Amino acid sequence: MSDALPTIWFILIAVLWLGYLFLEGFDLGVGTLLKGFAKNEQERRLLINTIGPVWDGNEVWLLTAGGATFAAFPLWYASLFSALYLPLTLALVALILRAIAIEYRGKGHTDRWRAGWTWCMSAGSAVAAFCVGAMLALTTTGMPLNERGDNVGGPFAWVNAYAIIGGLGVLGFCILHGLLFLTLKTDGDVRHRAARIAGSWGPLLLLPLVAWAVIIVVRSGHWWGWALLLIAAGAAAYSWIAIRGGREKAAFLAESGFLVAGVAAIFSSVYPVVMPSTLDPQFSLTVGGASSSAYTLTVMLIVAIVFVPLVILYQSWSYRVFAQRLSVEHIPAAHAIPKAVRSAAHS
Repeated sequence: MSDALPTIWFILIAVLWLGYLFLEGFDLGVGTLLKGFAKNEQERRLLINTIGPVWDGNEVWLLTAGGATFAAFPLWYASLFSALYLPLTLALVALILRAIAIEYRGKGHTDRWRAGWTWCMSAGSAVAAFCVGAMLALTTTGMPLNERGDNVGGPFAWVNAYAIIGGLGVLGFCILHGLLFLTLKTDGDVRHRAARIAGSWGPLLLLPLVAWAVIIVVRSGHWWGWALLLIAAGAAAYSWIAIRGGREKAAFLAESGFLVAGVAAIFSSVYPVVMPSTLDPQFSLTVGGASSSAYTLTVMLIVAIVFVPLVILYQSWSYRVFAQRLSVEHIPAAHAIPKAVRSAAHS
């Protein structure tokens, strides 16, 4: 059992990243769509309200994935966060800016105030999605690591074609995921416009993510990677056909199936390597070489078995509670506090 524990935790971390991309993916997508998609202030408030009850809970999956990596694979965590310090810092700043924008945007009473925070939320969502995608892509394609697992390529060694493909892949997926989410959560013109854009641009938005998965599967040569890629391609095609046919729920579920099969293809193809070295394959970090002790992994597994199902049950319940569709008619007109009252409050 002790020999299998590192593999079990590799699978669990892949599942945590899958949960993050699935749940936070439409949050980041909706945030990105705040500029360019929403036509007016009422639609922008509608988009924010669709993710308002769940966005902060969805971000927990990112923290859990990072914490699990730190505890289960400390050497992987150390190499990952030192080699990719800049993109991870950018992602953190973007997520903080996005969270502040959600909370602060409605606190002001001028168009300039709202426009500024709208840009912060939209740009923060896009940058966070891109940086997370770049990080995950480099985790599967490699960095210039020496025999100690240290990055010897300098602070910008992460800037390469693989990082750009991965970043665009996750960003494109998030935008499409957000559009399909809006077809389920909104009604009226926003719903129909989201479905129309998803039906027109869906294949192009998924193309970089498909390219990333194909690169990994080709490099590995494992047959199961190709099988999972075929499943992912079939799910993506069905999602595109379904949204063009007006079957919104089927389109969202099929696109989610594409994500599951694509992530499975990528992670299973790189196994047992968790951080490839582009200098020498012998310097690559593996599941067995980068893991914690069997005792640590056992205790963590017991905790995960108890609490992960509870988190899933709670989030499923919260989504059920907030499952109703919203439309611009549900968004009340913004009210401003009279100047006299504001002046009295500050005096």
